[in-house]
Amino acid sequence: MIKEGLFKRSKHFNTDEKEFISFMSVQVRTRFAPSPTGYMHIGNLRTALYAYLIARAMNGKFILRIEDTDQERLVEGSVEVIYNTLKLVGLEHDEGPDIGGPFGPYIQSQRKDVYKEWAEKLIAAGGAYYCFCSKEKLESLRKEAEGKDAVFKYQDPCRELDPAEAQKRAVTGEPCVVRQKIPRGGSTTFNDMVYGSVTVENDTLEDGILLKSDGLPTYNFANVVDDHLMQISHVIRGSEYLSSAPKYNLIYQALGWVIPAYIHLPLIMKAAGKKLSKREGDASFEDFYHQGYLNEAIVNYIALLGWNPKDDREIFSLDELKKIFNISGLNNSPAIFDPDKLKWMNGEYIRKLAPEQFKQLAMPYYQKAIKRTDIDLLKLSKLVQLRTEVLSDIPGIVDFIDTLPEYDVSLYVNKKMKTDPAISLESLKLALVVLGNLEIWKHETIHDALFGLIETQGLKTGQMLWPVRTALSGKESSPGGAIDLAEVLGKEETLGRITAGIELLSKPS
Repeated sequence: MIKEGLFKRSKHFNTDEKEFISFMSVQVRTRFAPSPTGYMHIGNLRTALYAYLIARAMNGKFILRIEDTDQERLVEGSVEVIYNTLKLVGLEHDEGPDIGGPFGPYIQSQRKDVYKEWAEKLIAAGGAYYCFCSKEKLESLRKEAEGKDAVFKYQDPCRELDPAEAQKRAVTGEPCVVRQKIPRGGSTTFNDMVYGSVTVENDTLEDGILLKSDGLPTYNFANVVDDHLMQISHVIRGSEYLSSAPKYNLIYQALGWVIPAYIHLPLIMKAAGKKLSKREGDASFEDFYHQGYLNEAIVNYIALLGWNPKDDREIFSLDELKKIFNISGLNNSPAIFDPDKLKWMNGEYIRKLAPEQFKQLAMPYYQKAIKRTDIDLLKLSKLVQLRTEVLSDIPGIVDFIDTLPEYDVSLYVNKKMKTDPAISLESLKLALVVLGNLEIWKHETIHDALFGLIETQGLKTGQMLWPVRTALSGKESSPGGAIDLAEVLGKEETLGRITAGIELLSKPS
C-alpha cells in the first residue's frame, strides 16, 4: 500500500527545478514513449506536451520513443498517427525513430537483444530470476484464488531455484520468462516532483514478468532499461504508474543505476468524476482536430489541465509556454476536462485569426454547404468568423446562402426590435423599392438606402433591419445583419428573398 505522505511534496524536490538540475549535473532529457494503439488520447498528448515544455524551458532534449512490445495491442498505421499528431501541434523531437540519434534504435521491438543482455545482468545481480511455470499453471492458481474470494498473488517456486541450475535450463531452450525479484518485507520509498515522498510496502508488489518467453520485455522492464541507456533525466507519466515506481527503482538499484527525477501527472477526469477514456466515447486529439478545433487552442487548453501559471491568464501560445512553463506549477489534484471551456478557448483563437487565415481554414466547410460561385467568401468569412467557435459549426451557419430555408411568419415577431407581421410587411415593401433602385451594390449604398428609410418613415432601426435580415436568412440568427447579408447575397438574390418575405407576410393568417 502507499503510505501517508503521498500528497506532500518532498523537501528534497521542493526547490527550483533549475537548482535541481544543477544538483544533478546532467543535461535535461525528457521522453515521450507512446504505444502505437491507434489514436492519441488527451492524456497522452498532455504527457507529450509537458515533457516537451520541460525540456524546452530548461534547454534540454525531447526524445520520442515507440513502446511497441505489447504486440497484441498494436494497430497498423498508429506510428504514423503519433508522428502526424506531434507535427500538427508543433512538438518537435530532437531524437526518435524517424530522425535517429545517438541512443537508437528508438523502437523497443528493435531492441530485443539489449533487453536480453540487461535481464541476464539483473539476474546475476540478484534482482530477477528465471521462471519456468506454464501459463496453464498460473491460470489454475488464479482461478483457485478467485474461488476462495482471495486476492491472487503468485508465490513463484522458481524464485528458490539454484541460479546455476536455472541458467542451465534457460540456455538449453526450456520455455521461461524472467521475473523481478521483489524483496520480501520492508518498504520502498521514492520522491516525486509533484506528489512528494511516496512509500509502498514491498509485500504489495508482485514478482512481475520483465522478459516474456518470446524475448520481448514488458513495460516494467523496457522503460527502465531505455530510460537509463537514453540518459533520461526526467520521467514524465500519468499518476496511474505512481504505485509501480518502486518496482522500477528496485531495478535501478540492483543494476547500480542513477534513478531519474519522477514527475507523475494527475488524472484527467470528466465532470462526472470518471477518467477520460476512448472506450467510454471520449474524444481523442484526432476527434477534436477533425471537428474543427484549432491545434493551438487544443495545446493551450491541455497545458492548463494540471498546470497553473499562477496568474489569471489563460491564453498562451506554444512559444510562450516554452518560456514560462515550470514544474513547480504542476498540480497533484485531478484535472477536469471541460468541453465547453475548450470550445470557448477555440472560439477565442478563431477570432484572433486574420480574415484571410479564417477563410483558408473555412474553405472545406464552405465547400460542403455552398455551391454558388458568385459569393465573395472573404466578405462572408468576416461575418462567419465572429460567430464560429468550432470550424465544424460553419455549414450550419451558412446553410441559408444557397437556398432560403422555409420559415414561419413568427420569425418577424420580435419584442425587442418592436416588430410584428404588419410592421415587417410594410418595412419589406419599402426596402424592396429603395434597394431595387440602387445602381451601385455595396455596403455603404445599402446602408444609406435603408437608414434613409428609417429616418424618413420615422421607424426604429430594428423595425427596418430585423425584417430585412429575417427575409434574407430565414433564420432566427445569422452571421451579420441585414446590410451585411444583402451585400454578400447580391442584389438579385436580396430582392428575390425580400419579395418572398412579402408574399409570406401577405398570406391570410
